[in-house]
Amino acid sequence: MLHIDGSHGEGGGQILRTAVALSAVTGKSIRVEKIRANRPRPGLSHQHITSIRSVAKICNAHVLGLNKSSPTIEFHPKDITGGEFHFDVGTAGSITLVLQACLLPALFSKNKCTFTITGGTDVKWSPPIDYFRFIYLPLLKKMGVRVKVQLMKRGYYPKGGGEVMAEIEPVKELKSILLTEIGEIKGIKGVVYTSHLPDHIAQRIRNASLKKLDRYADVKIELERCDLSLGPGTGIVLWAETDFTVLGANCLGEVGIRAEEVGERAAKELMEEIDAKATLDVHAADQMLPYMALAKKTSIFLTREISNHTKTNMWLIRQFLDVDFNIERKNGLWEITIHT
Repeated sequence: MLHIDGSHGEGGGQILRTAVALSAVTGKSIRVEKIRANRPRPGLSHQHITSIRSVAKICNAHVLGLNKSSPTIEFHPKDITGGEFHFDVGTAGSITLVLQACLLPALFSKNKCTFTITGGTDVKWSPPIDYFRFIYLPLLKKMGVRVKVQLMKRGYYPKGGGEVMAEIEPVKELKSILLTEIGEIKGIKGVVYTSHLPDHIAQRIRNASLKKLDRYADVKIELERCDLSLGPGTGIVLWAETDFTVLGANCLGEVGIRAEEVGERAAKELMEEIDAKATLDVHAADQMLPYMALAKKTSIFLTREISNHTKTNMWLIRQFLDVDFNIERKNGLWEITIHT
């Protein structure tokens, strides 16, 4: 059994989600201790419990310690067989974080996995569902991953109630990717989503982003209104499609933040990625690492920042896999090479 220090590095829920996903893929039992020990409310929260329980269902795992505020869990995986699964994250718990935890083991299932997940689609401290659909999945497609995601209904804090369906095809093996240059920008796309809010808010977010991105020739930002949601919410996701990669940025609307600032923040973040000539944005960098580590050959990417999440993921992946991460500073960027 592998013993994982849940307080290492970033020390948050990411360690748990990635650890159980890698446990399911490798078949190695794990014991995670000191879970979120440095957080104001240490131990498991409801959202972490849902993610672990979801992965456990996929691989028929036996789990110990799966209760509120628990500082320790044991996860004993079995075979990943596939099938149809329904998960309710509860209130506004993040659907995308559960999807991220389930996606990796689902790729190595004997049969196709179909998920229906309810909860929050666009909430704080997690990737918005449009980042998952339009940035994360296109990057994974380069590695041979085939996933269909359908957004049924958006869910926001505090009521949640969003719904997403996902179909994941198993892979024989993951392809490596060599993202050594950004290439030319082919276009910038985006979506501004609103629910139960005046139309002018979405227009102002969109206009502020367009103004900030006026140096680029081909910028298309769509407006999406969905009043099926249980409560009000808004935000923007932007992505730049280049010759070789996809870079993303986003900003969630909040009470007290002007619509123009929401649009400007997302545009500014995307421009920082483009100007740096990164090939993975700071969010995708840590999220893609487990897939690259499981590929059969060497992968490379450039990022403008090595976040605590990225450092923690590197440390955690080494607990499961015989893999080396080589990090070099080149032309103001960090070049990360994953040797498998």
